[in-house]
This record gives sequence, C-alpha cells and structure tokens, in this order.
Amino acid sequence: MKRILALFIGLLFMANTAYAELAIHFLDVGQGDAAIVLCDGAAMMIDGGESKYSQFIYSYLRKTLGLEYLDVMIASHPHADHVGGLSAALNACIVGVLYTSETDYPTKAWNNVMKYAEAQGTPVVIPMPGDIFDLGGAEVEILGPLWYSNNTNDLSLIMRITYGNTSFLFTGDAEWDEEHDLVDAGVDLKADVLKVCHHGSNSSSTYVFLRAVAPKYAVISAGGDNQYGHPTEEALGRLADVGAEVYRTDEQGTIVCVSDGENVVFKTER
Repeated sequence: MKRILALFIGLLFMANTAYAELAIHFLDVGQGDAAIVLCDGAAMMIDGGESKYSQFIYSYLRKTLGLEYLDVMIASHPHADHVGGLSAALNACIVGVLYTSETDYPTKAWNNVMKYAEAQGTPVVIPMPGDIFDLGGAEVEILGPLWYSNNTNDLSLIMRITYGNTSFLFTGDAEWDEEHDLVDAGVDLKADVLKVCHHGSNSSSTYVFLRAVAPKYAVISAGGDNQYGHPTEEALGRLADVGAEVYRTDEQGTIVCVSDGENVVFKTER
C-alpha cells in the first residue's frame, strides 16, 4: 500500500508540473483530520489524525514528500483525532511555529504535542482573527474563532488560504455556533475548496454557512463505517444543494488538490 501511495503521488506531480505551485494533501487518517500544504518550497501541516496513524504521518512527511522542515503547524483544536499524529510530525520535522486555539488541554495526546514542541523550541501561538501570514506565494488568514466557547469544537481555528485567484477554507470541527458566529459577523468566507467541518457531521455544514462559502469543491475527512455515521446524509444533502463536488477520504483515500492560481484539480488515491 505504501509503495502504491508513493507511486500515486509521484505520478500526480509528474503529470501536473506546469501548475503544481500549491498542493494540498488531504491524508487518509480514518476518523480524523490531517492535511499538508505545499507552496513554492514552503510547507504547512494542518492537524495530524489520531496517534495510531503516527507511523503513516512520519513516513508521508519524510519519505513520500521528503520534508524535514515545516514552516507552520496548525492544531485546529486539541481533540485527539486532530492532534494525535502531530507528535510524529514534530519528530519527523523541525517546525517553525505551532498555531493552536488553546494550549491547556489535559489529555495525553495534547500533552505529547506540547512536550515535543517544547523539546525542539517551537513557539506555540494562539492567533487572533485577522492575523495573516505568508506560505510561499500563498496567503493564510485566520478567520476564527471569534469568541470563546465551552464547546472545544467551536474553538476550532478557521483559516482561509488564498493562492492567486483560488482559495481554500479549513474549518476543523466547527459546529453550528461557530459557523453562525462567522456569518453573523460578516466575515468573508468564500472559498473554492471547503474542508468540511467536523467530518460531515449533521451539527455542521449549515445552509447559512455553506451559502456564505459557496464552495465548488468539498473535502470530507472521515473513516469508513465509523461509529458516528459521518458524513451524514443531511450534511451531504446540503453540500449537494449548494452545488459542491464532494471528495471523501473514506471512499477515495488520500486526496491531493493542486492549484496554479487560476484552476484547481484533484487526484485521488483510489
């Protein structure tokens, strides 16, 4: 399987060298989230799946992509299905900065991330809405959360990556409240590609949010036959209603999205 995946990635970039300036790898980490963004020699990792995918994360960074340095690491929120594999990433690569929505979360998975970040001297930063940083030729803007919430899912970092005339919205596990907070505040959410909130849960991907984003494409990271029933038929129905073409890791494996600044193309593992 690893050899097949490596061949798939190699063929993708051989076929798309003319417009491979920005690439997003949505990794198949079961019922979790993990993505790697590459742009003009810079690299960012957004979430890392559960700890049981640590070997896969390490191998994908070092062997498949040949990375030893990540300019930015994002922990959208400290739930284990998003941060368990980030410890492996911190062992695979030196990390320039770690952005997260909160630093104090009493779980083994999160404590391990903090331990490895401290060991290599990686700054840990809670960004504010409106913060902007560059990733190669792309611009990354933090959009939320706007307010504190007792629901950790609704503290998910929301960010939009803009590359030329293409854009990508990452949403962690944001649910109804955070989605509506952003819309009610008039935040510009429009994006060509939406990383669907909370694995396609029915508590997310509300109509008001999806209409504000107006995505052409939607990527859902979920595990096959997971116990939560993600993605739900209700969420899939709402995505269909707004005209989004849906890609799913549970059905298609690792998904790679490539932009030349004008057009977006997808390749899937299966």
